[in-house]
Formats: sequence, C-alpha cells, structure tokens
Amino acid sequence: MASSEIIVGLDIGSTKIACIVGRKNEYGKIEILGMGKCDSLGVSRGIVSNIQNTVDSMKTAVIEAEKSAGVEIGLVNAGIAGQHIRSLQHRGNIMRNSIEEEIDQNDIDTLIENMYKLVLPPGEEIIHVIPQDYIIDSEQVTKHPIGMAGICLEANFHIITGLVSAARNIEKCANKAGLNINDMILEPLASAEAVLSQEEKEAGVVLVDIGGGTTDIAIFQDDIIRHTAVIPLGGNVITEDIKEGCSIIKHQAEALKVKFGSALASENKDEEIVSIPGLKGRNPKEISLKNLAHIIQARMEEIIEHVYYEIKTSGYEKKLIAGIVMTGGGSQLKHASQLTEFITGMDTRIGYPNEHLAKSPVAETGTPMHATGVGLVIKGFQNLDNKNKKKKKKIGITTHSKNLKNNFISKIKQFFEDEDSEL
Repeated sequence: MASSEIIVGLDIGSTKIACIVGRKNEYGKIEILGMGKCDSLGVSRGIVSNIQNTVDSMKTAVIEAEKSAGVEIGLVNAGIAGQHIRSLQHRGNIMRNSIEEEIDQNDIDTLIENMYKLVLPPGEEIIHVIPQDYIIDSEQVTKHPIGMAGICLEANFHIITGLVSAARNIEKCANKAGLNINDMILEPLASAEAVLSQEEKEAGVVLVDIGGGTTDIAIFQDDIIRHTAVIPLGGNVITEDIKEGCSIIKHQAEALKVKFGSALASENKDEEIVSIPGLKGRNPKEISLKNLAHIIQARMEEIIEHVYYEIKTSGYEKKLIAGIVMTGGGSQLKHASQLTEFITGMDTRIGYPNEHLAKSPVAETGTPMHATGVGLVIKGFQNLDNKNKKKKKKIGITTHSKNLKNNFISKIKQFFEDEDSEL
C-alpha cells in the first residue's frame, strides 16, 4: 500500500484532538484505518492558548492513531476554526491576450492566485479562496468557463480569512509533535463534506457544527458555498452553565449533560431526579432533570438564535429548501433538532459522517462528534485528486510542446536536405 494512498485528518478542537487515518477503497469510499483522540488541554474556542499542552495532546492522539492503523504518521491535514475566522465576498478579473484561445485551467488558476494578493487588515491572512460563478466579457455567467471564448474573465469569490498568529501556532504545535501540515482546512468546510449530500448542497442547506468551543456555520446553495461564520459559543458553555446552576464540579456537569441532558425542558417530568455523589464526606446532591433541561435549553436557544441571525444576514433564508443539518458533539444532545425547528421554522436533521464511509472497524468515527475529522480526510483526497489532474495536464502540455518542437526541427532538416539534393 503506497503512502500516497493514506490521508490523515487532525481535528484540533476545544474539547478533543482527534487524529483519523483513512484510505480510499476500490469503490471510491473512504475506509477508516484507525483513530486516536485525546482531551484538548491547550485549545480554547478553536485557538491555541497553551503550546506545550496542545503538543502533548497531539502526540497522544497521533501515537494512538498510529497503533490503531498500523502506519507511521508524518503528514496531516489540520482543521482551523475559532472566532477569528472572517468571510467576505469579492470580485476579481483578468484580461486575456486572445479571443481565439479557449479559456483553460491556467486562466482560472491565475484568477484565484490574484485573490491571495488582496490587501487585508494587519495580522490577517487568506485561508481559502472559493470561486462562486464566472462572468465572461461582462455578459455570460457560468460555473464552468473552461473551453469558452472571451477576453475578460471575471469571478465572484467567497474569501475566508483568519489570524496569521492562530494558523502559525497550529503549525508550530504540529511541528513540535513531529508532524508536517500538508493543508490547513476550515473546519465547517470539512464537516460539510462529511455530512451533506450533493442534493442538499444544490437545494440549499445550512450546516451547523456545534463543537466544544465554537459553533461553525456554512451555507450552501446551488452547490456553491455562500456564507460562513463562527459563533464563539459551544458545548463547553453549556457545561459551565450546568456547573454554576447546579453547584457541582466540571466533570460531573459534563457527565450530566451527556447522559441526561435535554434541549427541551417540556420533555422531562418533574419527578425525574438524579443523585450525584457529594464531595469528600458530604451528602449526595439531588438534581431535577427538568431544572437541568431548563439550564441547557436557555443556552441552546441563545446558540440557535445566533445561527438564525447568520442565516438571515446571508440573504439566503428563503432559498434553503433542505433546511438545517446539525452535526458536532453538541448536536448529540436530546431534542436539539426539535428545538432548532421550533426556533427557526426550518426542517432539521442530525448529520452523521456515514455517506462517504465504507464499513470500518472504528465504529466511533460514524458519530457526529467526528464529522470534522472524517471531513478532513475526505478533503485531503479531493485536494490530492485535483493536484494529480493538474500534473497530468502539465505533462500533456509539455509533451505536446516537445512534439511541436521536434516536428518543427525535422521540417527544417527536411527543407535543407531537399535543397542539397536539388543542388
């Protein structure tokens, strides 16, 4: 098995760091070979806050993944998120030399490369440049301009930016953990690849990835990404609320949320009570599940209101036929989808990263919690395919130009040989 066939996704979250190893099988499905995960101790709301703790967590996750998959890991696709992520719309254009020559991939690459030269506020850099549609000679709008004729090629772009320092710190941690980063991918884009179907992207859909530190949003319509946003609230804030509201310690609050948590208080009965062991020598504490659900519902409502605000400001609210797809650890809360439907009035389902996965011995990767990690592997294969296609095209062009050159030289030789024979 060639090493190029294996892709590794490194999901650097606020709650956990997960390392997922995958390869493509003969049917084009992703086969998860192994996974390792560790509590994330040095990341807060998607941003590295402690280098050494993050490096230690990365090392633990990678070693576990290496044992599980039976491979050595050196190159990874890392996820990037956090409240520093911004998105903007921009239009760029290039003037071509000849209308006779068809528009080719080189023209599109030049147009995209020009976008990376945009002047941004100090400390920010461009993470992704995503073309939305192309305009040829100010008239014809198309999603596929290759092969067409025109002098002026324009495009509308969705540009995602982030802090240089945040990206460099992720790189630094990976290098200290003995890893090289092949590509840095925005986490909601990775999650979208794992849980959304092609039909949903075309019909119009909102991806809501509720992580530990942040909630990531990506809006697709007509198979094009239209809007991205990161809300600095996630599952960890709900845990903190439970800790404060019930006067218990953090790990008890997290266990309560996972085992008994519900996003709808009306679904719990008054007499449902859970007992929690008291601290050293103290009596156990009794907590009503209805009160617990009230605490969770209040914070979930706030998160969903933020999501709904982003949907409305994107301008695509009325065009999202497929509604909302929720994923991430926070989406596993009971009744989360019902509460979302109630607040937004949009159809909601929970997204599982199973669509592109073959049967795997690592069953855990099929949960919404690992949608980002699986998505990073899928995006890695997509980028690899694109690079291979470009290489093939370049080789084709080089061979073609060599042939032309050889033909030209042979014709000149033939000409002089004919001249000599006549003399």
